[in-house]
Amino acid sequence: MTPHPPELHRIVIVGAGFGGLEATYRLAGAPVAITLIDRRNHHLFQPLLYQVATASLATSEIAWPIRYLLRDRREVTTLFATVTGVDAARRRVLLEDGSEVPYDTLVLATGARHAYFGHDEWERWAPGLKTLEDATTLRRHILVAFERAERETDPERRAARLTFVIVGAGPTGVELAGTIAEMAHHTLPSDFRNIDTRKARVVLIEAGPRVLAGFGDDLSAYAQQSLEKIGVEVVLGQPVTEIDRDGVVYGGQRLDAKTKIWAAGVRASPAAEWLGAPADRAGRVQVEADLTVAGHPEVFAIGDTVTIDAWNGKPVPGIAPAAKQQGRYVAETIKARLRGKTTPPFRYKHAGSLAQIGKRLAVIDFGSIKLRGAIAWWIWGIAHIYFLIGLRHRMAVALSWLWIYVRDQRAARLITQGSSKVVG
Repeated sequence: MTPHPPELHRIVIVGAGFGGLEATYRLAGAPVAITLIDRRNHHLFQPLLYQVATASLATSEIAWPIRYLLRDRREVTTLFATVTGVDAARRRVLLEDGSEVPYDTLVLATGARHAYFGHDEWERWAPGLKTLEDATTLRRHILVAFERAERETDPERRAARLTFVIVGAGPTGVELAGTIAEMAHHTLPSDFRNIDTRKARVVLIEAGPRVLAGFGDDLSAYAQQSLEKIGVEVVLGQPVTEIDRDGVVYGGQRLDAKTKIWAAGVRASPAAEWLGAPADRAGRVQVEADLTVAGHPEVFAIGDTVTIDAWNGKPVPGIAPAAKQQGRYVAETIKARLRGKTTPPFRYKHAGSLAQIGKRLAVIDFGSIKLRGAIAWWIWGIAHIYFLIGLRHRMAVALSWLWIYVRDQRAARLITQGSSKVVG
C-alpha cells in the first residue's frame, strides 16, 4: 500500500491522539507524504472522558472524526486500521488485514491501555477509562446501578448497588469520585421514589499514602478534605487485593459493591515489543534524547508510548501537554533533517497540573503558584474549553457545564444498549 508519490519523504504516524495529531499538524508545508493510521476514526479529548462516563457531556462533544480534522491536508492519507507490528529492517508497518505500509520515517504515538498489575481478570468487573467505548460502558453501569437499586427490596443488595468503588486516586480517580458523589447528592435525588440517592457510598481506594500524588502535599490534603466534604470515603494505604462480581477486598476487609471502576494504572501499547526496544516495567519505550528508538534513528516514539527523563532530570508525565510537546518536537526534528540540520535534545516544559474535585472545586499546581477552590475550577474549565477543537464544541461544553453549575442537571443521562463489561 503506497498512497503517495515515491519522490516525497514518506512519514507514517501511528495513533491520532494528542501527540500524533500534533505532529501531523506541525508537518504542514514540509515536502512529505503522511499516512496517519488509527484503529478508531476519531480523535478523543481524553481529559474530559470521565465527564462522558458521569453523564455530564455527550460523546460528540469531546471527539472529532480524524478525516474531518485533516480534510484540507491533501498530503495526508488517513487509514482506519489496526497496527499489529513493525518490520524495522524493511521499514514497513504491518496491519491486521495482512497489508503493509512503507515508511522513511515512523512516528509511534500509540498511547496506553489499562494495567491491572497481573490481575487482568479484574477488568471484567472493574473497567477502566481510556476510550469512548469505556466511557459509555461506565455511564451505563453507573446509571443502571441507581435504576436497579430503585427496584431492589433487599436492604443489603440495595446497599451494594448504591456503592461505587474507584480504585486509584490520581486525577482520573479523584474526578470520577467527586462527580459521582455530586450526581448522587445533587442531580438524582428528585428523580427516584423508592431510594434516597444521597445515601449512595462513593469509596475511593488508593494504595499510596495520599490522593493526587503528583501534586504538592498541601493541594493533595485539600483535595482529600474536599472529597470527604462532598461525601466521598477516601481510603489510603490500602491496596486492593481482590475484585469480583460482587465487590472488592482491601486491607483484609471485603466491601460489597456492584460498581467498580479502575483508575489505578496504565500499561503502554506493545510498541516496544514490535521493535524489540528497551522498555520500563510499564512497557514504555526508553527512547533516546531526540525521542528516537535505540538503533533506529528513523523511528520516533512519543506520548504514553515512551519514558524519558527530560523534565529537569525527571520522567516526563503521561499527560496531554507532554504528548503535544513531543509531537511538535518530532515534527520540527523531521523538518530539520530534511534540510540537513539537527535539533537539540527534547526538553519538556511543564505548564502545570490540574484536577477537578467537584462542580465548583479544583486544584491547580503551577509550581510556584498553587490554586484551589472555585477560582481553580474556573481556570480549569477555561483551560479545557480552550483546548477543545472548534467553536461549536467549545460552546456546547460551556453550556453543558453552565447548566450543571446552575441547575445540578446532567443532560447526557441516557442508558444506551448494554455491553458485556457491564455486570450485576
